[in-house]
Amino acid sequence: MNSILEFFNNTEHILYTVFAVVIIIFLIFDLGFFNKKAKKVSLKSAAYQSVFWVVISIAFGYLIYRFYGGTVVMLEFFSAYVAEYALSVDNIFVILLILRYFKVDDTYYHKILFWGVLGAIIFRAIFIFLGAFLVNQFHWILYIFGAFLVYSGIKIFFSKEEDDLDPEKNLIIQFARKYLRITKGNFSGKFIIRRGRAILFTPLFLVILLVESTDLIFAVDSIPAVFAISQNEFILYTSNIFAILGLRAKFFLLAGIIDRFYLLQKGLSFILIFIGAKMLLEIFHIHINTFASFTVIFSTLLLSILLSLLIPQKTKSNDFI
Repeated sequence: MNSILEFFNNTEHILYTVFAVVIIIFLIFDLGFFNKKAKKVSLKSAAYQSVFWVVISIAFGYLIYRFYGGTVVMLEFFSAYVAEYALSVDNIFVILLILRYFKVDDTYYHKILFWGVLGAIIFRAIFIFLGAFLVNQFHWILYIFGAFLVYSGIKIFFSKEEDDLDPEKNLIIQFARKYLRITKGNFSGKFIIRRGRAILFTPLFLVILLVESTDLIFAVDSIPAVFAISQNEFILYTSNIFAILGLRAKFFLLAGIIDRFYLLQKGLSFILIFIGAKMLLEIFHIHINTFASFTVIFSTLLLSILLSLLIPQKTKSNDFI
């Protein structure tokens, strides 16, 4: 009894409980009640869901401000949230390419993204808490993160995701095709089926593998990026997961128009370079405060979107219009 009281006397423990309850309710209602059957997610539904997750994230940020750490910690939460939310746009684009490459029926998009988000919740926890442990043991690893982010930002600035995507060259897909028995049909959205004693895997299972491996690749950029904002595991994990939870709704909202935001990639590269430089400046005892970081990250994201809309591309050669 005393241990339970001690647990709930700790504000961080209470907020973790609130966070866990939100996640569990989301998982139960999303797949268990609202989406038992495969169906296409409408633009209207995606808009409502996007607003819902943004509101929930803002509410959780207020709880952090009110009961946990005040204005500075709240801004750390929102800075990490906005950074992850922005960086996930690249993730959305690649996931869309994967789904189109495998010619997945859009009625199965929701199910695939649901399991993709569930995997992200688990793997991000591993990455963040392992990263926090390493940073606590070897603080200089932050400078390696910083250099890597600057390099990644420059690379992203000059690259195009569609040029790098070739699912058949993915090592996980090659392994699966070699050692697993893959069917040719989707079998009503199932990932695994039985034929007698044999266990067969559908192409949708390959899609899930690709989506999960893609998230791991993007986590290599996004996780070091949020460590430049805060080293508080609670702030890092909750902000990251709230951004990930809104990923599916954002996917359905942007899937048909993402090509119009052609400057987002440049904005995201600038965000990575800025965050990496912020880390490296700490070597010279130059500190960029949390409010300034939040302002730069949010302004860059907003400016990239506005300029993309105000200055349309002169040429369009995108297959996903």
